[in-house]
Amino acid sequence: MAQSPTSSELADAVRDDRSLRRFLHGLPGVDQVGLEQRAAGLATRSIKKDAKRWAIDTAISMVDLTTLEGADTEGKVRALCAKARRPDPERPDTPPVAAVCVYSDLAATAVRELDGTGIHVASVATAFPSGRAARAVKLADVEYAVAAGADEIDMVIDRGAFLSGRYGQVFEEVQAVKQACGRAHLKVILETGELATLDNVRRASWLALLAGGDFIKTSTGKVSPAATLPVTHLMLQAVRDWRDATGELRGVKPAGGIRNTKDAIRYLVAVHEVAGPEWLTPDLFRFGASSLLNDLLMQRRTQLDGHYSGPDHVAVD
Repeated sequence: MAQSPTSSELADAVRDDRSLRRFLHGLPGVDQVGLEQRAAGLATRSIKKDAKRWAIDTAISMVDLTTLEGADTEGKVRALCAKARRPDPERPDTPPVAAVCVYSDLAATAVRELDGTGIHVASVATAFPSGRAARAVKLADVEYAVAAGADEIDMVIDRGAFLSGRYGQVFEEVQAVKQACGRAHLKVILETGELATLDNVRRASWLALLAGGDFIKTSTGKVSPAATLPVTHLMLQAVRDWRDATGELRGVKPAGGIRNTKDAIRYLVAVHEVAGPEWLTPDLFRFGASSLLNDLLMQRRTQLDGHYSGPDHVAVD
């Protein structure tokens, strides 16, 4: 954005539905060509050996280790939690991941397995991944997960309402979910692959921040395209400008399609250059991933041992 909105402009934006619409449609249009060029330019940055080792450990510490399949079992979640605690058992200095992300009916299992570790338990909710359910059902889903001990909730916005221009409805639903979260942090999934335009991504990002989202998240991982660098740049701009306007720090979580160390480092460069070094912490930036961790562990061993360690040398899920 050319200039961050003022705190009074943000207060006015949430006064009523008409004010919210005026604010969202008053945001500067996205220069798609310029955005894509900057994202591509930053993606070419190389980092040296010591910095790369730091980047790998930082990326590991930012992973939300995720399983969101219909065939998930308690045993699979227990194994995932073991990996979250000790990602590379032969390298005890490997940092643990940030969180384990599961469906709400398996949150209690993850909570038991991770008790006392400091690793968060995230639960998807609000009729993930479609978001197609009555609000009462969505809120019950959130309340169930929080009661089970989840301290992070990943909700999905109603993309149909958003694309129909019913911004007030989406805003009120995010607010209601935030209230149902209690002390749990709320990540608001925009499902950017369904939002059609980058202008819509910018509007959805600001709507989620205005409604109280602690994180804005790109995707469910169930829709293509999922996370992309240009979209993540936009969302990083939003949280940076939110900080400038309010003094509050909010987080960003790209999810889906980030599978290797090279890509993860590109995202970390974007975090540093677009939002700022303050965001290079798991408290403010996460990777939603299932396969990324294995490649990070292989590349970590390569950095430490001086030779490539194949997947056979790293424990998989």
